[in-house]
Amino acid sequence: MTRPVPAIVILGNGSLATARKIAQIYPGALIHGLAGRVDGADRVYHEFGATLRELYQQDTPIIALCAAGIVIRTLAPLLLEKGAEPPVLAVAEDGSAVVPLLGGLGGVNVMAREIGAGLNVAAAITTSGELRFGTCLLNPPSGYALADLELGKRFVSDLLAGETVRIEGSAPWLAQAQLPEDAEARLAVHVGPGERLPSANELLIYPRSVVVAVSTGTEGLAKAIREALHQAQIAVQSVACLLAADTEMASVQLHEAALELGVPLRFGSDDLAKAIPQPVSMLGDERIAIAVAEQPLDLAKIGRPRGRLAVVGLGPGAAELMVPAVKAELARANDVLGYETYVRMAGPFRDDQVLHCTDNREEMQRARHAFELAAQGRSVVVVSSGDPGVFAMAAAVLEALHESSDPAWHSVDLEMLPGVSASLATAAQAGAPLGHDFCVLSLSDNLKPWSIIEKRLDLAAQADLALAFYNPISRSRPWQLGQALEIVVRHREPQTPVVLGRDIGRPGQTLRVTTLGELTVDQVDMRTMVIIGSSTTRVIPRADGRPWVYTPRSYGDKLTPIQ
Repeated sequence: MTRPVPAIVILGNGSLATARKIAQIYPGALIHGLAGRVDGADRVYHEFGATLRELYQQDTPIIALCAAGIVIRTLAPLLLEKGAEPPVLAVAEDGSAVVPLLGGLGGVNVMAREIGAGLNVAAAITTSGELRFGTCLLNPPSGYALADLELGKRFVSDLLAGETVRIEGSAPWLAQAQLPEDAEARLAVHVGPGERLPSANELLIYPRSVVVAVSTGTEGLAKAIREALHQAQIAVQSVACLLAADTEMASVQLHEAALELGVPLRFGSDDLAKAIPQPVSMLGDERIAIAVAEQPLDLAKIGRPRGRLAVVGLGPGAAELMVPAVKAELARANDVLGYETYVRMAGPFRDDQVLHCTDNREEMQRARHAFELAAQGRSVVVVSSGDPGVFAMAAAVLEALHESSDPAWHSVDLEMLPGVSASLATAAQAGAPLGHDFCVLSLSDNLKPWSIIEKRLDLAAQADLALAFYNPISRSRPWQLGQALEIVVRHREPQTPVVLGRDIGRPGQTLRVTTLGELTVDQVDMRTMVIIGSSTTRVIPRADGRPWVYTPRSYGDKLTPIQ
């Protein structure tokens, strides 16, 4: 299993040179800089505490170039489960000190030594076991799993108290450790896939060397797998993955079993022996077959994962308005597809991520390409601005799937992740003009006849709904907004409030409040969101003299008439 790419978080330009040295140690690591104080960071953030907590909750290793106390106070409310901590380190701005803070079982001391070596300083390791023995026995390397953390703590405590230890099984990484070995020792580190009862004098470490092949997903599958492993005297912790045929890729029972057992799923050939790239011994039956290898298995060489396709909304453009789930999806993607402007907005990206930028009018080709990539077992993201379900890519992706009879496409793990739409972002800047029933329409007739737009406009205006216009005008459609306004004014007073939001959430954003009677076509372009109030929409002054616009949630006789 590969280690997650860390995030490097800095507060000022004085840390940038050190941050860049650390980024060279971890290819793909992004430097997060505080807005207004850092020039040249990969990503900009606006609040240190919120950013650090978000990264921590996403299990992202954190390298913070600041005082250790700031990091500790920021993350203190989240420190619940020691075994689940991602690595967190504090590094001096000038690179003169590297202090591992959290994630002792997640490899934080390994990272501290790596960073220390890169900066030519000694890492401030304080973990007694690592200082004494040169390794963390409770954090075996990738491909191995610790049986019991609490028993392990007692085991290490006994070693630190002066006990000796013997090694049983293959543990190559311990050959470099400074353990007090003795063939007759009471304590033993036992490494092997066999099922064993835990003992206070044993540290059990299981190599992930077992694959369980399942013919089909059925109810109670996890229980059946546990029973099969027990009969074969194989520990559940030694299972590297479940393997099933491609035809089972969408099986709910199979995914539930993998989740319950805490192991990944791989798909490919029904022939287990051919799917594993090293000699194995075979156990089990036709329904559940067990393969035991001599060494931990490399999952990248066993079948392939179920492909994933996420259609995400980036929001209006500001990083702080992008929902955390979308940020996490972008971070783990192999491929990112979309209109080039939106793809660039979603970045920066790691060198190993592949970008597929296309023209804004190539939605269906983009959707089909996304399924082709995901069907290969890749993690794919299709980006839209705003919300993907509002005049964006979610509908195109589902249409492509609807038209396809390819079972590989229908087996892809498909998810839509919402974003803040332009209408909602603009409304929030103005106040609450969409605070009651409202209608959202696109004035573009690229994909629907203008006659349909006219009919919907007329009915929505008659219904006294607040109106939000997407795609209000363009060079190829300079006349449509004017015609739309002619329809609206049949049903609205000239004093009806209108909000014009241009590039809301992006650099240079502007917000203007006017009235329907004063609105002219030349005040609007393609990047403007137009919101026209209902008969109850009101304008009130802010303390700074600018207006608030809101539509009350109730109709009543006490509403003040539009002035």
